[in-house]
Amino acid sequence: MPEKVLIYSRFPKAMMVRIGQRYDLMDAAGQPPSEKFTLDQLAAVRAMITAGGTPLGVAMMDQMPALQAIVCYGTGYDGVDLAAAASRKIAVGNSPGANSSSVADLAMTLMLAVTRRLLPADAYVRSGSWSSAKPSPLMKPQPGNPGRRIGVYGMGAIGRKIAARAAAFDMDVAYYSRSRHDVPWRYVSTLEALVDWCSVLMIAVRAGADTHHAIDAEMLRKLGPDGYVVNISRGSVIDQQALIAALADNTIAGAALDVYEKEPHAPDALTAFPNVVLTPHIGGHTVESHLAMQDCVIANLDAFFAGKPLPYPVS
Repeated sequence: MPEKVLIYSRFPKAMMVRIGQRYDLMDAAGQPPSEKFTLDQLAAVRAMITAGGTPLGVAMMDQMPALQAIVCYGTGYDGVDLAAAASRKIAVGNSPGANSSSVADLAMTLMLAVTRRLLPADAYVRSGSWSSAKPSPLMKPQPGNPGRRIGVYGMGAIGRKIAARAAAFDMDVAYYSRSRHDVPWRYVSTLEALVDWCSVLMIAVRAGADTHHAIDAEMLRKLGPDGYVVNISRGSVIDQQALIAALADNTIAGAALDVYEKEPHAPDALTAFPNVVLTPHIGGHTVESHLAMQDCVIANLDAFFAGKPLPYPVS
């Protein structure tokens, strides 16, 4: 009889099909599990699957006294209270690097879209302004890629792939992270110095207390009126209200975001700017990435139920 596994976050059913072929899934569909299942059912749960950004703290863990494994679908795990899990001897796993290529691809797509003003260009054609030769200040020539200074904040699996892609576009690449890495790109010793140097800031750092609102009003001023910010990491890294203010007064040239402080992101002041490109947190949303993430989830669950250490643990 297959082992039971609680699905804590809301996932499209298609993402759970392969996992459901191996395990008896208790799908909470993003609702509080206590509203979907009895206390006795929750008390028997030994393993759960969650999206890394979904808050998962002490109160939830206490509802599942038999819980021994939290498996994150994806690379992130910022929503999990790791200290609480450790104190309860709950193993936490994720899918490291499984979606790094697709996220890096989207980062470059967003960068190109915002710096080349593809959305205003698309609107210019669709509105008939091009065919009627209507002047548009948004269609004036923009700086190209050769020589553009790309600053990568975070040099993990995704940051490395972004840097490699940017270098292939003949861009000048530098990075800042908590430690220096053996990579061919220039290391900058502070985030402030990186932001001051670059013309496009690529945010690829993990979310956490040390990165919360790391990009604030002062950082955006350092980025300057010709600078762009691209975020494919977590919305918490940018002070979103400061970003809106910086866009409103032309402190920076533009922004491209796949992640937000609150998701899903509803239309607001941020969505009204023509120099902003927005996508609905789809960085890792490719067929190949989902298969790789599911492979990691299955491997972690298989190992746990076999009494072995998780092959992809969060340290």
